[in-house]
Amino acid sequence: MAAHATAAHTRLLLPRVASAPGASSNRRASAIRCVSAAPEEDQKTSGRVATVKNSGDSLMICRVLNGMWQTSGGWGHIDRDDAVEAMLCYADAGLSTFDMADHYGPAEDLYGIFINRVRRERPPEMLEEVRGLTKWVPPPVKMTSSYVRENINVSRKRMDVSCLDMLQFHWGDYSNPGYLDALKHITDLKEEGKIKTVALTNFDTERLHIILENGIPVVSNQVQYSVVDVRPQQRMAELCQLTGVKLITYGTVMGGLLSEKFLDANVSIPFAGPPLNTPSLQKYKRMVDAWGGWSLFQVLLQTMKKVASKHGVSIATVAVRYILNQPSVAGSMVGVRLGLSEHIRDTNAIFSLELDDEDMNSITEVSKQGRDLLKVIGDCGDEYRRI
Repeated sequence: MAAHATAAHTRLLLPRVASAPGASSNRRASAIRCVSAAPEEDQKTSGRVATVKNSGDSLMICRVLNGMWQTSGGWGHIDRDDAVEAMLCYADAGLSTFDMADHYGPAEDLYGIFINRVRRERPPEMLEEVRGLTKWVPPPVKMTSSYVRENINVSRKRMDVSCLDMLQFHWGDYSNPGYLDALKHITDLKEEGKIKTVALTNFDTERLHIILENGIPVVSNQVQYSVVDVRPQQRMAELCQLTGVKLITYGTVMGGLLSEKFLDANVSIPFAGPPLNTPSLQKYKRMVDAWGGWSLFQVLLQTMKKVASKHGVSIATVAVRYILNQPSVAGSMVGVRLGLSEHIRDTNAIFSLELDDEDMNSITEVSKQGRDLLKVIGDCGDEYRRI
Protein backbone atom coordinates (compact mmCIF):
# COMPACT_ATOMS: atom_id res chain seq x y z
CA MET A 1 0.00 0.00 0.00
CA ALA A 2 1.30 3.46 -0.83
CA ALA A 3 3.08 5.27 1.95
CA HIS A 4 1.37 8.37 3.30
CA ALA A 5 3.10 11.72 2.79
CA THR A 6 4.39 13.41 5.93
CA ALA A 7 4.73 17.10 6.70
CA ALA A 8 8.49 16.78 6.38
CA HIS A 9 8.25 15.12 3.00
CA THR A 10 6.99 17.90 0.76
CA ARG A 11 9.04 17.45 -2.41
CA LEU A 12 8.99 14.98 -5.28
CA LEU A 13 12.21 14.02 -7.01
CA LEU A 14 11.02 15.57 -10.25
CA PRO A 15 12.58 18.51 -12.10
CA ARG A 16 11.05 21.92 -11.60
CA VAL A 17 9.95 23.26 -14.95
CA ALA A 18 9.36 26.70 -16.35
CA SER A 19 5.86 27.94 -16.96
CA ALA A 20 4.51 27.49 -20.43
CA PRO A 21 4.52 30.50 -22.72
CA GLY A 22 1.24 32.32 -22.35
CA ALA A 23 0.51 31.03 -18.84
CA SER A 24 -0.98 33.92 -16.92
CA SER A 25 0.64 35.29 -13.79
CA ASN A 26 -2.29 34.24 -11.63
CA ARG A 27 -1.95 30.66 -12.89
CA ARG A 28 1.75 30.68 -12.10
CA ALA A 29 0.95 32.00 -8.65
CA SER A 30 -1.42 29.09 -8.07
CA ALA A 31 1.06 26.44 -9.27
CA ILE A 32 1.83 23.40 -7.16
CA ARG A 33 0.91 23.76 -3.52
CA CYS A 34 1.41 21.00 -0.99
CA VAL A 35 -1.64 20.09 1.03
CA SER A 36 -2.24 17.89 4.02
CA ALA A 37 -5.36 15.74 4.23
CA ALA A 38 -7.43 16.89 7.17
CA PRO A 39 -9.58 14.33 9.02
CA GLU A 40 -12.75 15.92 7.65
CA GLU A 41 -11.46 15.41 4.12
CA ASP A 42 -11.04 11.70 4.81
CA GLN A 43 -14.62 11.58 6.06
CA LYS A 44 -15.88 13.16 2.83
CA THR A 45 -14.48 10.22 0.86
CA SER A 46 -15.61 7.47 3.23
CA GLY A 47 -19.26 7.34 2.15
CA ARG A 48 -21.17 7.59 -1.10
CA VAL A 49 -19.71 10.86 -2.34
CA ALA A 50 -16.34 12.57 -2.65
CA THR A 51 -15.35 16.09 -3.58
CA VAL A 52 -12.59 16.75 -6.10
CA LYS A 53 -11.21 20.26 -5.96
CA ASN A 54 -8.40 22.65 -6.80
CA SER A 55 -8.31 26.29 -5.71
CA GLY A 56 -11.88 27.56 -6.00
CA ASP A 57 -13.09 24.74 -8.27
CA SER A 58 -14.88 21.75 -6.78
CA LEU A 59 -17.26 19.00 -7.79
CA MET A 60 -19.01 16.40 -5.68
CA ILE A 61 -19.27 12.99 -7.35
CA CYS A 62 -20.60 9.57 -6.46
CA ARG A 63 -17.66 7.39 -5.41
CA VAL A 64 -18.78 4.64 -7.78
CA LEU A 65 -19.11 6.03 -11.29
CA ASN A 66 -21.14 4.52 -14.12
CA GLY A 67 -18.63 3.98 -16.92
CA MET A 68 -20.06 4.31 -20.43
CA TRP A 69 -17.21 2.91 -22.56
CA GLN A 70 -19.53 -0.04 -23.15
CA THR A 71 -21.78 2.12 -25.36
CA SER A 72 -19.05 2.43 -27.99
CA GLY A 73 -19.58 -1.04 -29.52
CA GLY A 74 -18.20 -4.50 -28.83
CA TRP A 75 -20.46 -5.33 -25.88
CA GLY A 76 -23.74 -5.82 -27.76
CA HIS A 77 -26.22 -3.55 -29.48
CA ILE A 78 -27.35 -0.60 -27.37
CA ASP A 79 -30.96 0.45 -27.83
CA ARG A 80 -31.28 4.18 -27.23
CA ASP A 81 -34.56 4.12 -25.29
CA ASP A 82 -33.56 1.10 -23.19
CA ALA A 83 -30.19 2.73 -22.42
CA VAL A 84 -31.78 5.96 -21.21
CA GLU A 85 -34.26 4.02 -19.05
CA ALA A 86 -31.33 2.14 -17.54
CA MET A 87 -29.53 5.41 -16.79
CA LEU A 88 -32.62 6.62 -14.95
CA CYS A 89 -32.64 3.39 -12.92
CA TYR A 90 -29.02 3.92 -11.89
CA ALA A 91 -29.69 7.53 -10.94
CA ASP A 92 -32.83 6.53 -9.00
CA ALA A 93 -30.66 4.08 -7.05
CA GLY A 94 -28.27 6.87 -6.07
CA LEU A 95 -25.63 5.98 -8.68
CA SER A 96 -25.79 9.40 -10.26
CA THR A 97 -22.34 10.06 -11.76
CA PHE A 98 -21.80 9.05 -15.39
CA ASP A 99 -18.42 8.94 -17.12
CA MET A 100 -18.15 9.12 -20.90
CA ALA A 101 -15.99 10.49 -23.72
CA ASP A 102 -16.31 12.21 -27.05
CA HIS A 103 -15.33 8.96 -28.79
CA TYR A 104 -17.54 6.53 -26.82
CA GLY A 105 -20.04 6.16 -29.62
CA PRO A 106 -23.40 7.72 -28.62
CA ALA A 107 -22.50 8.14 -24.93
CA GLU A 108 -22.70 11.94 -24.85
CA ASP A 109 -25.94 11.91 -26.85
CA LEU A 110 -27.48 9.38 -24.48
CA TYR A 111 -26.54 11.58 -21.56
CA GLY A 112 -28.23 14.54 -23.25
CA ILE A 113 -31.49 12.60 -23.62
CA PHE A 114 -31.16 11.28 -20.07
CA ILE A 115 -30.55 14.66 -18.45
CA ASN A 116 -33.61 16.07 -20.21
CA ARG A 117 -35.69 13.21 -18.81
CA VAL A 118 -34.32 14.03 -15.35
CA ARG A 119 -35.29 17.69 -15.80
CA ARG A 120 -38.83 16.76 -16.79
CA GLU A 121 -39.57 13.67 -14.73
CA ARG A 122 -37.52 13.78 -11.53
CA PRO A 123 -37.47 16.14 -8.54
CA PRO A 124 -35.07 19.10 -8.66
CA GLU A 125 -32.84 17.57 -5.98
CA MET A 126 -31.96 14.67 -8.29
CA LEU A 127 -30.92 17.10 -11.00
CA GLU A 128 -28.58 18.67 -8.45
CA GLU A 129 -27.00 15.27 -7.74
CA VAL A 130 -26.51 14.00 -11.31
CA ARG A 131 -23.04 14.47 -12.78
CA GLY A 132 -21.85 14.01 -16.34
CA LEU A 133 -18.08 13.67 -16.71
CA THR A 134 -16.70 13.53 -20.23
CA LYS A 135 -13.32 13.27 -21.90
CA TRP A 136 -11.74 14.98 -24.86
CA VAL A 137 -9.16 12.99 -26.82
CA PRO A 138 -7.96 15.29 -29.62
CA PRO A 139 -5.60 14.45 -32.48
CA PRO A 140 -2.06 15.92 -32.27
CA VAL A 141 -2.87 19.12 -34.16
CA LYS A 142 -2.15 22.72 -33.19
CA MET A 143 -4.20 23.55 -30.12
CA THR A 144 -5.60 26.98 -30.91
CA SER A 145 -8.24 28.64 -28.77
CA SER A 146 -10.84 28.36 -31.52
CA TYR A 147 -10.12 24.67 -32.11
CA VAL A 148 -10.43 23.81 -28.42
CA ARG A 149 -13.58 25.90 -28.03
CA GLU A 150 -15.21 24.30 -31.07
CA ASN A 151 -14.63 20.78 -29.78
CA ILE A 152 -15.77 21.50 -26.24
CA ASN A 153 -18.91 23.11 -27.65
CA VAL A 154 -19.67 19.85 -29.48
CA SER A 155 -19.70 17.97 -26.17
CA ARG A 156 -21.81 20.66 -24.52
CA LYS A 157 -24.34 20.41 -27.34
CA ARG A 158 -24.43 16.60 -27.38
CA MET A 159 -24.84 16.43 -23.59
CA ASP A 160 -27.35 19.31 -23.69
CA VAL A 161 -25.69 21.28 -20.91
CA SER A 162 -24.48 24.86 -20.83
CA CYS A 163 -21.58 23.89 -18.57
CA LEU A 164 -19.73 20.56 -18.49
CA ASP A 165 -19.40 19.19 -14.94
CA MET A 166 -15.91 17.91 -15.72
CA LEU A 167 -13.71 17.86 -18.82
CA GLN A 168 -11.04 15.14 -18.62
CA PHE A 169 -8.26 15.77 -21.12
CA HIS A 170 -6.10 13.13 -22.80
CA TRP A 171 -2.95 13.62 -24.89
CA GLY A 172 -1.17 10.90 -26.78
CA ASP A 173 2.32 12.24 -27.53
CA TYR A 174 4.32 13.90 -24.76
CA SER A 175 7.00 14.98 -27.24
CA ASN A 176 4.41 17.43 -28.57
CA PRO A 177 3.97 20.11 -25.87
CA GLY A 178 0.63 21.18 -27.36
CA TYR A 179 -1.11 19.64 -24.35
CA LEU A 180 -0.15 22.68 -22.29
CA ASP A 181 -1.70 25.00 -24.88
CA ALA A 182 -4.87 22.89 -24.92
CA LEU A 183 -5.13 22.92 -21.14
CA LYS A 184 -4.63 26.70 -21.03
CA HIS A 185 -7.55 27.14 -23.45
CA ILE A 186 -9.65 24.62 -21.49
CA THR A 187 -8.95 26.63 -18.33
CA ASP A 188 -10.08 29.78 -20.14
CA LEU A 189 -13.35 28.03 -20.98
CA LYS A 190 -13.72 27.07 -17.34
CA GLU A 191 -13.31 30.71 -16.36
CA GLU A 192 -16.03 31.57 -18.90
CA GLY A 193 -18.42 29.18 -17.16
CA LYS A 194 -18.47 26.50 -19.86
CA ILE A 195 -16.63 23.90 -17.74
CA LYS A 196 -16.91 23.45 -13.96
CA THR A 197 -13.75 21.45 -13.36
CA VAL A 198 -10.63 20.62 -15.37
CA ALA A 199 -9.24 17.10 -15.11
CA LEU A 200 -6.92 14.67 -16.88
CA THR A 201 -7.04 11.08 -18.00
CA ASN A 202 -4.08 8.73 -18.40
CA PHE A 203 -1.37 11.30 -17.69
CA ASP A 204 1.78 10.09 -15.95
CA THR A 205 3.30 11.56 -12.81
CA GLU A 206 5.95 13.65 -14.55
CA ARG A 207 3.47 15.34 -16.89
CA LEU A 208 0.94 15.87 -14.09
CA HIS A 209 3.70 17.65 -12.19
CA ILE A 210 4.49 19.85 -15.21
CA ILE A 211 0.82 20.69 -15.73
CA LEU A 212 0.37 21.69 -12.09
CA GLU A 213 3.57 23.76 -12.24
CA ASN A 214 1.99 25.68 -15.10
CA GLY A 215 -0.95 26.64 -12.93
CA ILE A 216 -3.62 24.45 -14.54
CA PRO A 217 -6.24 23.78 -11.82
CA VAL A 218 -6.46 20.01 -12.24
CA VAL A 219 -8.86 18.33 -9.80
CA SER A 220 -8.33 14.68 -10.80
CA ASN A 221 -6.51 12.23 -13.05
CA GLN A 222 -8.37 9.17 -14.33
CA VAL A 223 -6.07 6.14 -14.42
CA GLN A 224 -6.15 2.35 -14.58
CA TYR A 225 -6.04 0.95 -11.03
CA SER A 226 -6.92 -2.51 -9.73
CA VAL A 227 -5.66 -5.21 -7.39
CA VAL A 228 -3.55 -6.38 -10.34
CA ASP A 229 -2.40 -3.00 -11.65
CA VAL A 230 -1.27 -1.00 -8.63
CA ARG A 231 1.04 1.40 -10.51
CA PRO A 232 -0.83 4.48 -9.18
CA GLN A 233 0.25 3.52 -5.64
CA GLN A 234 3.79 4.40 -6.52
CA ARG A 235 4.88 7.76 -7.97
CA MET A 236 1.38 9.05 -8.77
CA ALA A 237 -0.02 8.58 -5.26
CA GLU A 238 2.79 10.60 -3.71
CA LEU A 239 2.22 13.59 -5.99
CA CYS A 240 -1.55 13.39 -5.48
CA GLN A 241 -1.22 13.36 -1.70
CA LEU A 242 1.09 16.36 -1.79
CA THR A 243 -1.08 18.45 -4.11
CA GLY A 244 -4.64 17.32 -3.37
CA VAL A 245 -5.29 16.03 -6.89
CA LYS A 246 -7.58 12.99 -6.69
CA LEU A 247 -7.63 9.77 -8.69
CA ILE A 248 -10.65 8.41 -10.52
CA THR A 249 -9.99 4.80 -11.42
CA TYR A 250 -11.07 2.50 -14.22
CA GLY A 251 -10.30 -1.14 -14.92
CA THR A 252 -11.01 -1.74 -11.23
CA VAL A 253 -13.05 -4.91 -11.89
CA MET A 254 -10.91 -5.66 -14.97
CA GLY A 255 -13.82 -5.82 -17.39
CA GLY A 256 -15.45 -8.56 -15.30
CA LEU A 257 -12.40 -10.79 -14.82
CA LEU A 258 -12.55 -10.02 -11.10
CA SER A 259 -15.70 -12.03 -10.58
CA GLU A 260 -16.98 -15.48 -9.64
CA LYS A 261 -17.48 -16.19 -13.34
CA PHE A 262 -13.74 -16.58 -13.84
CA LEU A 263 -12.96 -18.30 -10.54
CA ASP A 264 -11.53 -21.79 -11.28
CA ALA A 265 -12.06 -21.15 -14.99
CA ASN A 266 -9.69 -22.29 -17.72
CA VAL A 267 -9.50 -19.71 -20.49
CA SER A 268 -6.48 -21.22 -22.26
CA ILE A 269 -8.52 -23.97 -23.94
CA PRO A 270 -11.18 -22.82 -26.43
CA PHE A 271 -14.75 -23.35 -25.16
CA ALA A 272 -13.46 -24.78 -21.85
CA GLY A 273 -14.27 -21.65 -19.89
CA PRO A 274 -16.11 -18.33 -20.17
CA PRO A 275 -15.31 -16.57 -23.46
CA LEU A 276 -13.19 -13.44 -23.49
CA ASN A 277 -15.66 -11.88 -25.88
CA THR A 278 -15.58 -8.17 -25.10
CA PRO A 279 -12.86 -5.53 -25.67
CA SER A 280 -12.51 -5.02 -21.92
CA LEU A 281 -12.08 -8.72 -21.09
CA GLN A 282 -9.44 -9.05 -23.79
CA LYS A 283 -7.65 -5.91 -22.63
CA TYR A 284 -7.47 -6.92 -18.98
CA LYS A 285 -6.53 -10.52 -19.76
CA ARG A 286 -3.39 -9.05 -21.34
CA MET A 287 -2.82 -7.14 -18.10
CA VAL A 288 -3.13 -10.38 -16.12
CA ASP A 289 -0.54 -11.97 -18.41
CA ALA A 290 1.86 -9.06 -17.89
CA TRP A 291 1.35 -9.16 -14.12
CA GLY A 292 1.78 -12.86 -13.34
CA GLY A 293 -0.35 -15.14 -15.48
CA TRP A 294 -3.60 -17.03 -15.04
CA SER A 295 -2.44 -19.37 -12.26
CA LEU A 296 -1.47 -16.52 -9.96
CA PHE A 297 -4.67 -14.71 -10.93
CA GLN A 298 -6.62 -17.74 -9.70
CA VAL A 299 -4.87 -17.48 -6.34
CA LEU A 300 -5.94 -13.85 -6.22
CA LEU A 301 -9.54 -14.70 -7.09
CA GLN A 302 -9.61 -17.43 -4.45
CA THR A 303 -8.30 -14.99 -1.84
CA MET A 304 -10.85 -12.37 -2.81
CA LYS A 305 -13.63 -14.98 -2.79
CA LYS A 306 -12.82 -15.80 0.84
CA VAL A 307 -13.12 -12.12 1.71
CA ALA A 308 -16.33 -11.79 -0.31
CA SER A 309 -17.92 -14.82 1.37
CA LYS A 310 -16.97 -13.48 4.79
CA HIS A 311 -18.95 -10.30 4.08
CA GLY A 312 -21.73 -11.79 1.95
CA VAL A 313 -20.81 -9.82 -1.18
CA SER A 314 -19.35 -10.50 -4.62
CA ILE A 315 -15.70 -10.57 -5.69
CA ALA A 316 -16.32 -7.47 -7.83
CA THR A 317 -17.67 -5.60 -4.80
CA VAL A 318 -14.52 -6.45 -2.85
CA ALA A 319 -12.35 -5.39 -5.82
CA VAL A 320 -13.87 -1.91 -5.94
CA ARG A 321 -13.89 -1.41 -2.17
CA TYR A 322 -10.19 -2.35 -2.02
CA ILE A 323 -9.28 0.41 -4.49
CA LEU A 324 -11.62 2.98 -2.92
CA ASN A 325 -9.70 2.42 0.33
CA GLN A 326 -6.42 3.53 -1.29
CA PRO A 327 -4.98 7.01 -0.69
CA SER A 328 -6.15 9.83 -3.00
CA VAL A 329 -8.84 7.72 -4.71
CA ALA A 330 -12.03 9.77 -5.02
CA GLY A 331 -13.99 7.28 -7.12
CA SER A 332 -13.86 4.07 -9.12
CA MET A 333 -15.54 3.20 -12.39
CA VAL A 334 -17.87 0.27 -12.90
CA GLY A 335 -18.81 -0.22 -16.55
CA VAL A 336 -22.52 -0.31 -17.37
CA ARG A 337 -24.03 -2.24 -20.28
CA LEU A 338 -27.09 -0.03 -20.51
CA GLY A 339 -30.25 -1.91 -21.36
CA LEU A 340 -28.39 -5.24 -21.58
CA SER A 341 -27.56 -6.06 -17.97
CA GLU A 342 -27.40 -4.28 -14.63
CA HIS A 343 -25.58 -4.68 -11.35
CA ILE A 344 -27.15 -1.98 -9.18
CA ARG A 345 -27.46 -4.20 -6.10
CA ASP A 346 -23.81 -5.32 -6.17
CA THR A 347 -22.68 -1.77 -6.82
CA ASN A 348 -24.63 -0.30 -3.94
CA ALA A 349 -23.19 -3.00 -1.66
CA ILE A 350 -19.77 -1.35 -2.13
CA PHE A 351 -20.79 1.59 0.05
CA SER A 352 -21.68 -0.50 3.10
CA LEU A 353 -18.76 -2.93 2.78
CA GLU A 354 -16.00 -2.41 5.33
CA LEU A 355 -12.80 -4.36 4.74
CA ASP A 356 -10.73 -4.88 7.86
CA ASP A 357 -6.93 -4.99 8.00
CA GLU A 358 -6.90 -8.77 7.61
CA ASP A 359 -8.99 -8.51 4.43
CA MET A 360 -6.85 -5.75 2.93
CA ASN A 361 -3.56 -7.43 3.84
CA SER A 362 -4.56 -10.82 2.44
CA ILE A 363 -5.37 -9.26 -0.95
CA THR A 364 -2.25 -7.07 -0.93
CA GLU A 365 -0.06 -10.08 -0.17
CA VAL A 366 -1.18 -11.88 -3.33
CA SER A 367 -1.16 -8.70 -5.42
CA LYS A 368 2.51 -8.15 -4.55
CA GLN A 369 3.45 -11.62 -5.81
CA GLY A 370 3.00 -10.40 -9.38
CA ARG A 371 5.46 -8.40 -11.44
CA ASP A 372 6.00 -4.70 -10.81
CA LEU A 373 3.98 -3.29 -13.70
CA LEU A 374 5.64 0.11 -13.29
CA LYS A 375 8.83 -1.59 -14.51
CA VAL A 376 7.07 -3.76 -17.10
CA ILE A 377 4.74 -1.16 -18.64
CA GLY A 378 5.76 2.23 -17.28
CA ASP A 379 3.84 4.84 -15.34
CA CYS A 380 0.10 5.50 -15.51
CA GLY A 381 -1.12 5.76 -19.10
CA ASP A 382 2.14 4.56 -20.65
CA GLU A 383 0.32 1.50 -22.02
CA TYR A 384 -1.34 3.86 -24.52
CA ARG A 385 1.92 5.46 -25.61
CA ARG A 386 4.16 2.45 -26.26
CA ILE A 387 5.19 2.00 -29.86
